[in-house]
Amino acid sequence: MIEFIKQPWPWYVAGPLIGLTVPALLILGNKSFGISSSLRHICASCVPAGIPFFKYDWKKEVWNLFFVFGIFLGGAIAVNLLANPNPVEVNPKLATELAGYGITNYNNLVPEDILNWQSLFTLKGFLMIVVGGFLVGFGTRYAGGCTSGHAIMGLSTLQWPSLVATICFMVGGFIVANLILPLILSL
Repeated sequence: MIEFIKQPWPWYVAGPLIGLTVPALLILGNKSFGISSSLRHICASCVPAGIPFFKYDWKKEVWNLFFVFGIFLGGAIAVNLLANPNPVEVNPKLATELAGYGITNYNNLVPEDILNWQSLFTLKGFLMIVVGGFLVGFGTRYAGGCTSGHAIMGLSTLQWPSLVATICFMVGGFIVANLILPLILSL
């Protein structure tokens, strides 16, 4: 049984399991799925300043903090107890393309050749880590939620803003992956 859990699950198993969180949250507590709002709840609980954005009853949303903690805990358990000792399999064409940018160490989920403490102080690392992180956070706030909230919860409840946001996420991802990222990696 443990060997079955350690293997990557096919999309037709993992996808429906993720999708079933939507009706489960709606039926069990009339709650909507989303991860990015948890940062707002943490700030509202910890920041005593009178910032209007954080003035709301965050205790009604404490379930979301437990949900996010469960995701973190599940990830920690998976990495420490269920890790696959084999290297990450990368398509040979992608491996060749990555090698052209000097990325050869991708045995972990994070390419250590570009995302490490030393590269943070280079232009490439700063753009990838700091500027990229800021843009993800800004985009999440501007879109009123993250990809999981819009693409999983919003689309399943037929919300027009979530369709627009998801389309924009996908278009932005294609543009960055195919046009902007190669420019950054070639620095």
